[in-house]
Amino acid sequence: MSEINNSIESSKAPEPVGLYPHAKKVGNLLFLSGVGPRERGIKKIPGVELDENGNITSYDIANQCHSVFRNIKYILEESGSSWDKIIDVTVFLTNMKDDFKIYNQLWAEYFIENPPCRTTIEINCLPTPIAIELKVIATI
Repeated sequence: MSEINNSIESSKAPEPVGLYPHAKKVGNLLFLSGVGPRERGIKKIPGVELDENGNITSYDIANQCHSVFRNIKYILEESGSSWDKIIDVTVFLTNMKDDFKIYNQLWAEYFIENPPCRTTIEINCLPTPIAIELKVIATI
């Protein structure tokens, strides 16, 4: 992890797809940029099958959820925080009708005690061919 002007870059989370840090510390709060299921250093996205034009042909929302949660843990831990210090999450799904039930079940497994506040929004696409992204605020 490196910290520049309160910006945090994780050595384990996937590389950002634009000009932004993985997180920013402000006082005792940690604000994470949107986190998806990609893995650091590889092109293939967990749970996603693409055609030759880069269009999604199929995806596994459970696989993507596990990968997103793992990436968030990496960023939190490298920032001096932890999973149990998450206080607010905004969730972006590209297919609420098909994916919310599975995502919600996994959420309950990851947040057994004292779950954070949560808002879930359906959007028509994300910057990479993924079905879920989380925006997280935690304490340090």
